Amino acid sequence: MMRAKTLWLGATALLAGAAMALPAQAGDSNGNFQVKVGVTGVLLDDDTKSVTLGGAAVPNASAETNDNVIPTLTLAYFFDKHWAVELFCCFDQVNVTGKGSLAQYGKLASTWAFPPILTLQYHFDGFGAFKPYVGAGVEWIHYFDSKSNIGGGADFDDSFGFALQVGTDIDLGQGWSIGLDVKKVWEDTEITWVNNNLGQTVVAKHDLDPWFVTANLGYRFNLEDIFGARTAAAPLK
Repeated sequence: MMRAKTLWLGATALLAGAAMALPAQAGDSNGNFQVKVGVTGVLLDDDTKSVTLGGAAVPNASAETNDNVIPTLTLAYFFDKHWAVELFCCFDQVNVTGKGSLAQYGKLASTWAFPPILTLQYHFDGFGAFKPYVGAGVEWIHYFDSKSNIGGGADFDDSFGFALQVGTDIDLGQGWSIGLDVKKVWEDTEITWVNNNLGQTVVAKHDLDPWFVTANLGYRFNLEDIFGARTAAAPLK
């Protein structure tokens, strides 16, 4: 969790630094760019589809992955008052624990995950300070620093999944907001243990299907306030 705390502090410092670097009164609740830092509960609606040992099915074998609370960072670009594209990301450490006939082995493996989610959003207006939105997109999870607790190595296949999103920002003025966001993703992965204590290769196919529930603090502004307004291109000669 120390790494997670460091990431959260870094993300908060980034948001505060970005706000301080802008000119006075640069915050704009209708600006074209938004940065959010948040605290996210990752709730895995997971299910083991199959486990094989040396190619043969293992009866009553399953596993579960742990839920977690992590810091997150979100970047959004608004094309107009309704449409925006959002990139949400974080780092998470995942543990896999054996169940059923694998329960005797306890924690089977652990890995770090980098799971960015890209969504296209539609934002509603006419609700005053409340700015609700919905979105749809994709998530990609890259696994790294994977370890096995039953001997040998563990390999987690990177995975892709479809994502749906609903949320709202509550405008506090001058570009600042607080918000709540919920994402649901459908995806799976395959975990392989090689040269483990069982003497054969174990392969588990596992649905993850996570929920991401986020409370966040946001700051919205216009990119032109940082980079300056575009000027017309010089005539060709």
